Amino acid sequence: MNKFLSIALLLFVSLTANAQDKKAKELLDDVTEKIKSYKNIVIDFKYTLNNAKENINQESKGNVTLEGNKYVLNFMGVTKIYDGKKSYTINPEDEEVTISSVNDKDDKAITPAKMLTFFNSGYKYSMDISQNIKGRKIQYIKLIPNSAKDQRKEVLLGIDVETKTIYNLIEVGKNGTKTTLTVNSFKTNQPLSKNQFTFVASKYPNYYINKLD
Repeated sequence: MNKFLSIALLLFVSLTANAQDKKAKELLDDVTEKIKSYKNIVIDFKYTLNNAKENINQESKGNVTLEGNKYVLNFMGVTKIYDGKKSYTINPEDEEVTISSVNDKDDKAITPAKMLTFFNSGYKYSMDISQNIKGRKIQYIKLIPNSAKDQRKEVLLGIDVETKTIYNLIEVGKNGTKTTLTVNSFKTNQPLSKNQFTFVASKYPNYYINKLD
């Protein structure tokens, strides 16, 4: 009888886990579909990095404008522009612009646009906790990297259940480092300049231009 109950319990746990994984996949698919439906996206975000063991606690703010695979990212005083072919990293502190080619089809190439849909491959996923944050229902999905070489222990993706948009992203490293990216503002289909994703060299007359290729 005990053996029968154990088997029944294991079966129940397995079925429940599969149902949870299916719900997680459906929610992730909804987010991906929603992201792809927008012509462009403008995000203001907060980034925090914590490691209690190393006594590290950092916080920064930034913003990114996305349209297809093109983007303009402003973060920690540096601006990065990707026009679909080349990447331009503008560093005012060093008065330097670094230009390099990017293979957008390379799966290993991480771009801000891919950060919104990175979870579609390379992870095992399951439903995690649900929280009410400032009147918004945020459902967390736990992502475990498939690769043993990945330095991240797990990733928690917080999704606004009503809008199907990402609220925050929490990465927990194997070394104890925890990084959190929280979306403060999420705007879509904004009127953008036709030169939004164009690097204009004349704006940086005294900068050193470093061409990597």
